Amino acid sequence: MPSHAPKARSLSQRDLDVIWHPCTQMKEHEQYPLLPMVRGEGVYLVDDQGQKYIDAVSSWWVNIFGHGRQEIREAVKAQVDQLEHVIFAGCSNLPAIELAEKLVAITPPSLNRVFYADCGSAAVEVALKMSFQYWKNVGEPQRTKFIALENGYHGETMGALSVGDVALYKETFGPLLFETIMAPSPDCFHREEGESWYDYSLRQADKMAELLERHHQETCAVILEPLVQCAGNMRMYHPVYLKRIRQLCDTYKVHLIFDEIAVGFGRTGTLFACEQADVEPDFMCVSKGITGGFLPLAAVLTSDRIYQAFYDEYSTLKGFLHSHSYTGNPIACAAGVATLSLFEQQPVLQNNQALIAKMAKATERFNEHPNVAEVRQTGMILAIEMVKNKAKKIPFDWRERRGIKVYQHALTRGALLRPLGNVIYFMPPYVITEDEIDHLAQVAWEGLDIAVND
Repeated sequence: MPSHAPKARSLSQRDLDVIWHPCTQMKEHEQYPLLPMVRGEGVYLVDDQGQKYIDAVSSWWVNIFGHGRQEIREAVKAQVDQLEHVIFAGCSNLPAIELAEKLVAITPPSLNRVFYADCGSAAVEVALKMSFQYWKNVGEPQRTKFIALENGYHGETMGALSVGDVALYKETFGPLLFETIMAPSPDCFHREEGESWYDYSLRQADKMAELLERHHQETCAVILEPLVQCAGNMRMYHPVYLKRIRQLCDTYKVHLIFDEIAVGFGRTGTLFACEQADVEPDFMCVSKGITGGFLPLAAVLTSDRIYQAFYDEYSTLKGFLHSHSYTGNPIACAAGVATLSLFEQQPVLQNNQALIAKMAKATERFNEHPNVAEVRQTGMILAIEMVKNKAKKIPFDWRERRGIKVYQHALTRGALLRPLGNVIYFMPPYVITEDEIDHLAQVAWEGLDIAVND
């Protein structure tokens, strides 16, 4: 007798029936199947067929210690048995306090107040709103503008999009966004032949100086990503730029916001990128690696000077009236405490130095490839920029989707690489081995040849 039971469907098919994925043209998955991952083991992801893939991008840069890290997993399990959530207005919880204490201890000395959010975009919104309201609270309500960098990215909520400058994300929603003053980026890919990163970054800082001279009286803050514009094709610049911008913000009495969401927690070779310039921001946004990839969490750190401008005996409206339901979630904060404890208990940054050197050595030959304009690296972030013309740095048309060819080839070789347009990049977990780095470099080399010759 024939069966009328529905046919078994793969996880990919079930997914496409109900889920709308981020940063994705869903129609593409008619040609490129989704990868249904069912398990994570260190640097590897494992799909429903048992195929393993090196997670070369730390699953959007969050799994800094790999997948399933035991110490973090156990901390989450223990917290689940104690307290899963409590309202953070009028109540507190131990993991939130402990995490805030750890953050204050490892960030620049002036940053001694912690405000929790749930994702990087929300952290940026918090910093923007805090800066804006600070000036209103201290009697300078004419300050309503922000200065940001061209090619910068700060997230995809409306305020974060407004201070970003990656057209792929921003262009569609332009009519909904507030006006931002854009400063030329210090992105050293555009330096003159023979010009150093140091000299170019300083030259670009002069352009910021001109903007601040004209607009400082109406400006709340300057916001930027220290050292690496990650979503902006992993473009990089010299720490001297940060030092100069800090001096300018002090001169013109403008806040400085560092978006360390992607570059924090060891990515650039130091715990935070701003350490390489020995400067302190007025606000620091952190997220991504803060929980080792286990749970969504973000924080904004600021100074007691900023905090005091909101402190008032009588006026509730003078307080910072921003919240979300899961603020300071105990389970997420417990994951954060366990993640930061790994930096305390193990020589993570020191060990990463060998990996940083290995990434550089494994990709040396890309410099000679006729379709590579630049191999650039800041700490545990390495980028290889594909171009049509090496001498003139003429890019491939993004509509040719050459990066997707690298991605597809990498999957056949057990690697999850997700290029940004024409930029192949490595941003792996800190538990990757030197042999695995060699494998990624070989896979990228093969994918590059396929992409440029197809």
